[in-house]
Amino acid sequence: MAISVVFLGSPAFAVPSLRALASDARFTIPLVVTQPDRPAGRGRQPRPPAVKEAALELGLPVFQPETLRDPDAVEQLATVAPDVMVVVAYGEILRQVVLDLAPHGCLNVHPSLLPRYRGSSPVQAAILNGDAETGVSIIKLIRHMDAGPIVAQRRIPLDGTETAGTLSERLANLAAEMLPDVVAGWVAGKLNAVPQDDEAATYTRELTTAGARIDWRQDAAAIERLVRAMQPWPKAWSFLEGRRLAILACDISQAVSTEPPGTINLTAQPPRVSTGSTDLLLLRVQPEGKREMSAEDWARGVRLPRGARFAPVEEVGEGSGPQAGA
Repeated sequence: MAISVVFLGSPAFAVPSLRALASDARFTIPLVVTQPDRPAGRGRQPRPPAVKEAALELGLPVFQPETLRDPDAVEQLATVAPDVMVVVAYGEILRQVVLDLAPHGCLNVHPSLLPRYRGSSPVQAAILNGDAETGVSIIKLIRHMDAGPIVAQRRIPLDGTETAGTLSERLANLAAEMLPDVVAGWVAGKLNAVPQDDEAATYTRELTTAGARIDWRQDAAAIERLVRAMQPWPKAWSFLEGRRLAILACDISQAVSTEPPGTINLTAQPPRVSTGSTDLLLLRVQPEGKREMSAEDWARGVRLPRGARFAPVEEVGEGSGPQAGA
């Protein structure tokens, strides 16, 4: 008999996992639970979550409660009577009454090597800290965030060129490779859940635009990692002449910075900025209110006085860089 799985997920990261379970004859998916459609884009028109679009394409029933704290929503889940629930970036911390609905509980996909990087931004944290590897953990959900025992875990190497976008895609595909056999093995009682070492746990913060601001006093390597970690959102940025300039791609120069941090050299190709160590080469940028462009095209069109600098962080009173949970 096929294993009945209720799938809870919302963003694009969860779609490969949903497709992997839906295409495997060992499973049936009587219900896909995802977040409500939310206004998005310039027109603020309601936009469905990526998981909803995929589920409808696959012909799967979709349920979009405002919250699973609603007793009526919980009752609707209970009537499905799944064997197990699978949670992949659903977007809400689940209460115990939901965790107890299925006899085999809830399995959760988390894109880090738990207990490292619990929380909402583990992909970005791995890049920010310059880690040599990361991976996917599949855990049994408990009430405490990302603290459940580990059912399966796989590692992948990092080469130092990943953005949060490209790394998220790799980890989403890795999760999809792992999930069918893990779910089947878990329900069959063939897999053990190993408790996490809570003393070794580290935590990440929610991503914010303020946390993506560049502090040019940092060394060039740290700034380059911040730029990659903040792509595609919220994008690393800095103030220049009172307006934001997003730095979308950059590289590290071998030339030691001799000007004050944040000083821009527009005559260099590509343009470069002084940091707390070596110069940073700007490759792609996005001026406030404009499209993204090559840094060389931007430099040809912008008019700045000689010795112009990006505004230091303390001039605007905002912190720089999210906590990476090292």
